[in-house]
Amino acid sequence: MQKKKAGMPNRESWETLWINVNIATMVESDTDYGAIFNGALAVSKGKIVWLGTMDELAVINYSSKQILDGKGKWLTPGLIDCHTHIIYGGNRANEFEMRLQGKTYEEIAFAGGGILSTVAATRSASEQALLASAKPRLMALHKEGVTTVEIKSGYGLNLETEIKMLKVAQLLEKELPVTIKKTFLGAHAIPIEFQNNSQGYINEVCHNILPAIAEYKLADAVDVFCENIGFTLDETKQVFEVAKKLNLPVKIHAEQLSNMKGSELASTYNALSADHLEHLCEEGVKAMCNAKMTAVLLPGAYYFLRETQLPPIELFRHYQVPIAIATDSNPGSSPITSIQLMLNMACTLFKLTPFEALAGVTVNAAKVLGIADKKGKIAIGYDADIACWNIEQPAQLAYQFGVNPLTVLMKAGQVVI
Repeated sequence: MQKKKAGMPNRESWETLWINVNIATMVESDTDYGAIFNGALAVSKGKIVWLGTMDELAVINYSSKQILDGKGKWLTPGLIDCHTHIIYGGNRANEFEMRLQGKTYEEIAFAGGGILSTVAATRSASEQALLASAKPRLMALHKEGVTTVEIKSGYGLNLETEIKMLKVAQLLEKELPVTIKKTFLGAHAIPIEFQNNSQGYINEVCHNILPAIAEYKLADAVDVFCENIGFTLDETKQVFEVAKKLNLPVKIHAEQLSNMKGSELASTYNALSADHLEHLCEEGVKAMCNAKMTAVLLPGAYYFLRETQLPPIELFRHYQVPIAIATDSNPGSSPITSIQLMLNMACTLFKLTPFEALAGVTVNAAKVLGIADKKGKIAIGYDADIACWNIEQPAQLAYQFGVNPLTVLMKAGQVVI
């Protein structure tokens, strides 16, 4: 539906009308949030069907079943956390303590820690137990304005548990009014039964696990941890080739600890994103630009691991590579479930502007999940996933955390908070 011109005689009939609001549309803007001041917004059938100023609304012949008076508050798109691992068994607080007592990664792993400890806990947990532990994490994000979340598998590392994790992701979407996008990350680590045989495990992923995941339609995308402690470029390529044959888009964990040129490989498969990227070089940024990929930055992991190598922010800006921000919520390197904290960290640690940070959890995060045509903006025809904030300017969302300014959250046109 197109925006109506003032004075047209036909009567508009809307389900919900927001009035007296400032709107950060995140449309066609580099710095000003695509702002509409003293605005109004209409919703019907879960979609945004009209928006403009209060002056423009005054000359429209309309009716609305529900009117929400924002009283000068700000509307933004519902926030999107485009990189999480929130489904897992157990926790790794003991390893956190051990590291602070001076234990090395090798010592912790030898004591049964690391990702394989999470794999063991996740394999042994029931579907209901995983659902019960993941739900509070998702609820924490939701209460901060998140309406869409990506959840990765990767703590199963076998067919049975990878399926179990992705089914739990489906169940979470029924438990809470949040859109869940599911990513298969079977190539996350080498399970103990394939110790010292990474190629054997990649064969298992490519020939058995991933085809079954695709057959059951449990994943929206495929991810690989391409790193010197993960999988090689050749192993990553093998997974990507299978994903391509199965018509599943790909993304990659890359350049977190070293520059293995995983992002460049991913660009040849038109990947949706490359994530982490602290060690990415200019050639990799160019490749991402040419492939229209999005850079997903994860300040929580950077902070929690006390990293010092910053991602190449200026290169992303220079080559106009979109930047997304996410929590990377996981038990080992980013046990964080606050998107508002990520907005602050993106600015304080990575020196993004508040606008860039907000774009990173709205319009650019939608690109990472392949849903930029319906989420991440406040625009006519887009899903009515809308957050209302008691703030004087959008920069406050990145400026302060700890006091949640969310006052109303709308999902698909329905008020859910």
